[in-house]
Amino acid sequence: MPDLQAETTAVLQRLIRFNTVNPPGNERAAIEYLEQYVREAGFQTELLGVDDARPNLVATLAGEGEGPTMVYLGHVDTVLANAPDWSHDPWGGELADGFLWGRGALDMKSQVAAEAVAAVSLARGGWRPARGALKLVFVADEETGGDVGARWLTEQRPDRVRCDLLLNEGAGAPFEHAGVRHYGVCCGEKGIFRLKLTAHGVAGHASMPRLGDNALLKLAPALAALAPGMAGYDPTEVPLAMIAALGEDPSDPAGALARLSEANPLLRLLVEPLLGVTMTPTVIQASEKINVIPAQAYLKVDTRVPPGLGADVALARMRELLGDAAAGLELEFTEQVYGYASPASSTLMDAISGWIGRHDPGARTVPTLLAGYSDSSYFRAAFPDVVAYGFFPHRHQTLPQTAPLVHNADERIDVRDLGYAAEFYADLAAELLG
Repeated sequence: MPDLQAETTAVLQRLIRFNTVNPPGNERAAIEYLEQYVREAGFQTELLGVDDARPNLVATLAGEGEGPTMVYLGHVDTVLANAPDWSHDPWGGELADGFLWGRGALDMKSQVAAEAVAAVSLARGGWRPARGALKLVFVADEETGGDVGARWLTEQRPDRVRCDLLLNEGAGAPFEHAGVRHYGVCCGEKGIFRLKLTAHGVAGHASMPRLGDNALLKLAPALAALAPGMAGYDPTEVPLAMIAALGEDPSDPAGALARLSEANPLLRLLVEPLLGVTMTPTVIQASEKINVIPAQAYLKVDTRVPPGLGADVALARMRELLGDAAAGLELEFTEQVYGYASPASSTLMDAISGWIGRHDPGARTVPTLLAGYSDSSYFRAAFPDVVAYGFFPHRHQTLPQTAPLVHNADERIDVRDLGYAAEFYADLAAELLG
């Protein structure tokens, strides 16, 4: 729909030009712009938050009868951007070569723009839900944990954001496998069980290395042992359903991954982390002075666990991967956040699959997980019955093209996909809410 594409492009350009790098965020100007945009179309709006500079927008279009509440969720903060690394100004919102360039063009101001334009186009035309309600929830602070964003909203103002159906970020760029285009639908996020490995030694002057017992050196075997990133597979419902949907045998994850790798090496890199506990060393710290042998050193490991599994599995897989390298090290959790998942089969999934079938004949949807974390998990924790998916459909920019650009320089989106996504969000609301 050309009109939706043009308007979504214009809204996204405005959003990108608000520098909302988090920290510090400073999302107020972007949120106020969105509030005015949707309020003028007939939405009832509220700005809610604990930090005056970082409010969250809750906009409601109420229906005429009882029915489900559907939320289109999105965050307006972004990660940092180093302008000299970019081909175009990361806060310029420039159009070039058929793409809109800028920080947030994929993660996730583009989806916010498409959701907002879709809802506004319906409301301007006089549409109101025949049943239930449509809510737009645009938040701050996703990139650093949601303490003043979705987490705060769901914990402190759940009455304002309670919902039955929810769409957020997480998947939607298509990929090819066995001659078929597949669209991932993110049904859940992995949990975060970060570990700290501490080694102990004896301090001394660095000019006489044999007089001390260097704790930092004791971490070297652990670093080497962690290089594979995984110790084995602990597959749960959603990734097994994904393997089956791709035509592979879910009872043989290793074999399925090998065959996926033969067809598309990138696909294996994206699917394998969903099948078990991943362990990535990211921070190491020892002496605070260069001339002092450290008596203590620690290594922090970013550990992600499939939804439904917890600390016991994370610790067991960590010890398995470390093997003898764990000797003499203290292991402790510094963070434990459980992952959550929604059912892979639902009315919402049926509606998504039906729309893709009509607009991209021959393509299929497949359930998937997000290897990272998103605000959807706060909603699943607060509202156990909610069906929450991550889905932002692209038609022209594929998963192999988008994945390397997220949180990277030259982030950009094909402008044709902005209209495609906006049309999806408009059609979905009309179908499910009447």
